[in-house]
Amino acid sequence: MRKTEPGAAPKPPQAETAEARPRKNRSSAALPAVKSPADKPVAAERHFKGLALGAGIAVGPAYLIEDQTPVLDHRPIPADAVEPELARLDGAVTKSRRQLGKLRAQLAMLPAEGQAELEPLIDAYLQMIGPSRLLRGARRRIEGLVAAETAVLEETEALAAAVMAVQDRDRAGLKRRADEIREIGRRLIRNLTETPFQSFAKLAQGTVLVMDNLRPADAALLSPARLAGVVTEEGGTDGHTAVMLRALGIPAVLGAHGVTSVIRSGDLLVLDGGAGTVTLHPSAATMASARRASATFARERQKLAQLQRLPAETTDGQCVELMANLEVPLELPLIAQAGVDGIGLFRSEFMFMNRPHLPDEHEQTEVYRAAVEAMGGDPVTIRVLDWGGEKEIEALQAAGIAEVSGLNPALGLRGIRMLLRHPDLLETQLAAIMRAAHFGPVRVLLPMVTTIDEVRATREIYQKVARRLRRRGEKLPERLPPIGIMIETPAAALSADALALEADFFAIGTNDLTMYAMAADRADADVAKLYDPLHPGLLRLVQFTVEASLRLRKPVSVCGEMAANPKLTPLLLGLGLRCLSMNASAVPRVKQVVRGVAIDDCARLARRVMEQAEPAAIRAIVEDFAGKPV
Repeated sequence: MRKTEPGAAPKPPQAETAEARPRKNRSSAALPAVKSPADKPVAAERHFKGLALGAGIAVGPAYLIEDQTPVLDHRPIPADAVEPELARLDGAVTKSRRQLGKLRAQLAMLPAEGQAELEPLIDAYLQMIGPSRLLRGARRRIEGLVAAETAVLEETEALAAAVMAVQDRDRAGLKRRADEIREIGRRLIRNLTETPFQSFAKLAQGTVLVMDNLRPADAALLSPARLAGVVTEEGGTDGHTAVMLRALGIPAVLGAHGVTSVIRSGDLLVLDGGAGTVTLHPSAATMASARRASATFARERQKLAQLQRLPAETTDGQCVELMANLEVPLELPLIAQAGVDGIGLFRSEFMFMNRPHLPDEHEQTEVYRAAVEAMGGDPVTIRVLDWGGEKEIEALQAAGIAEVSGLNPALGLRGIRMLLRHPDLLETQLAAIMRAAHFGPVRVLLPMVTTIDEVRATREIYQKVARRLRRRGEKLPERLPPIGIMIETPAAALSADALALEADFFAIGTNDLTMYAMAADRADADVAKLYDPLHPGLLRLVQFTVEASLRLRKPVSVCGEMAANPKLTPLLLGLGLRCLSMNASAVPRVKQVVRGVAIDDCARLARRVMEQAEPAAIRAIVEDFAGKPV
């Protein structure tokens, strides 16, 4: 693990700081002016491919910052140095907490989505340098006669390795958690070793920042007004940094392998955040094309912004509900700005993560109430805790709910199965949801349902909790919130007609449904190609579920990644869906598609698709309808 970390205690934009050491023999001073062809030989145009963040075109000179701090050596200490080393660790913790507090104060300067992403991350960091396993383990290592920075490094790596060793279908999620552990370790080590900083203030106007890895606290210090774009050697599109860059509206390409070994500060770059490409030493023709693309993107963004107050209605007058998925309550401002019809999936797991104790009924009620009131009468669908042996929640273990082991946790005790095994946990959450329903429309969503008995057992608990709350004098709505189920396994989809007799609504989780239908984890490179939402088998599961719900007049929505892909919107509408739930940033483009299609055309598209037997043929039909690749 490197011990450097961009992002000390935040300062105003004109005094931004980031920790980095440029590679030797590379410029780390203010950017030189880009030389004209008359000044130096014209270099050949070179191209790099990375991960697209979809934030437009950037043209400008590169500014390279690359960490190259050496890895710490294992440093033993004598017995009489234990107390001083423990004191050094305490001092680093105090300094780190102070820095994180200043970074939190900086959040008011960020867009709502950036605030929503970074604030819970800061909370997680603060909890990790509170009474946490990380610090307990580091102190034990110091007592085992190693220096404080050695103890932090070794404990951080041990915890990160333990996270990555978990057999989890969501490898990307595990990597994010491991990276968060390493990030707070870097901060502690930086403060222990008094590592110097390099200032982002040296970035000239219109610069394209090039780095090995941009961390979330880094991204929070970037100024969109002066920065043209960002290119990184590492990183993914679903991490905290990616969310921050999207929130800031900075064109970016992440994971462009090889860029830092070739690009020099001052080199002219063309960055396409939508295509995920970086062009070094662009030709005159490439430059002209980039300028045209940039102007087109600006016009399109302005057009999408105008859709916020317009209804999601097809050309033939069919209304479509566009709802938002919510990870943490701080996303609420962004959701409100997106002009959605409600929250289609409120993931409640964040309340249980990175804390030593379970949230009680009152705490949960206040969180749900805030979301309900923020939506101003639009419905909020709250999914009860979706946890299994593949996720690490220390508070559950502290409460005596043992982590479940197994060769394949994705097929084990998770979701509603775990909650019915521990009904006290479920009762507390249901009570909080019912109390929040006094302040606005709420719906309850059950994860990982596969049998009718699971729904019936939950309803019995639900009614028991309602009776107890009424005896206690709590204010509940006259009609209790409806109970729906996630359709995320083939068993649930194929028994949707029977489940519809017990459930009040369906939410199709296409991510898990695709994984279980194809027996393929998209994070596993060996089988990732099999993870295809356009496989005819998966589409038939969706179709069967929708048809079963429509026959019994039960609402049905899609809340997986398919809902956020505007190229798939006509197909979903053609299959009979009229409610799509997605991340708030995807709403404008999906709304644009909805307002440009007719339901009859979508139905014909769906009929053609469902006649196909090969994913490639389905993809070709969908792409032809959309006019661009899926």
